[in-house]
Amino acid sequence: MAELRRGWTTGACAAAAARAACERLLTGRLPDPVAIDLPRGLKASFPLAETGEWVGVRKDAGDDPDATHGAIVRARLHPAPAGAGVRFRAGPGVGTVTLPGLPLAVGEPAINPGPRAIIADNLRAVADEYGLGADFEAEIGIEDGEALALRTANARLGIAGGLSVLGTTGVVIPYSCAAWIHAVHRGVDVARAAGLDHVGAATGRGSEAALQALLGLPDHGMIDMGDFAGALLKYLRRRPVARLSLAGGFGKLSKLAAGHLDLHSDRFAVDIPRLAAELKALGGPDASGARSAGAVLDLAGGLPLARRIAEQARETALAALAGGTQVDVRVIDRRGRVIGEAGVDQGSGLE
Repeated sequence: MAELRRGWTTGACAAAAARAACERLLTGRLPDPVAIDLPRGLKASFPLAETGEWVGVRKDAGDDPDATHGAIVRARLHPAPAGAGVRFRAGPGVGTVTLPGLPLAVGEPAINPGPRAIIADNLRAVADEYGLGADFEAEIGIEDGEALALRTANARLGIAGGLSVLGTTGVVIPYSCAAWIHAVHRGVDVARAAGLDHVGAATGRGSEAALQALLGLPDHGMIDMGDFAGALLKYLRRRPVARLSLAGGFGKLSKLAAGHLDLHSDRFAVDIPRLAAELKALGGPDASGARSAGAVLDLAGGLPLARRIAEQARETALAALAGGTQVDVRVIDRRGRVIGEAGVDQGSGLE
């Protein structure tokens, strides 16, 4: 298999656009391509995609399935009073923070601390070259950012009006899914900052909708963990809540039941022999020839196989959390029905 191609974060692209805009502001010349400095001694060069009022760089996320791949990340620079340093403004397509719990104050543009540092360092480098102070307001925008944000967890995190500018190192590692894990972590932070002591997390939209309907939790109390159960559980181990409700399909949760914290199909396949053995232990028919988790479940009939998977998934979650958080788990079928559950307190209204 060919090695996957790395790409650049929105933060790196914003830094490139801002540096080019800074060069033009101070000298009247626009470098194309523009070279920037990144953390860890890295350097990168970007061709310009826009050279009008806004200076823009088209994002190349490499082989990573990134929602912003191909979008133009823009910068417009404004002089600031002497001694002001580098300030930031959300341009079109960049969101604004509206809920506490994120690493930015409410009302701030959703440009994370890592990208802010990269942008500021590059603006200071240009200003230093000409013996000037780096006193600028950097306005950052993203092409179609408001529409693209609908494909992310931003609304749930309280980021309104557009995307976040992300990226600690400036480099996108293909299929690292760092953005999703980042959203999981920030979802926990927002829920905790809002004072919630109970959060729900699900592997997909169907199971999430079913779980939220059962629990009545607000949107910011729900976390789209996808395949990243481990990212959620390990983060909650350090930043616990009183109760965690998990939900997912039978196949995904069977992986958690088997002790896997990464539920992606490329990393761990459903263990059919294990499911067949569980069914046999419940007195069920031979399922050794089944080809999918669903086929094993169909053979279970009225036997409590889904409940057994929920119990084992709960045991895995409790072990990863190492105390401090109560856990309940529900297995959800394709029609949104609970077909197995564990840890549900019959007196709590959680059934």
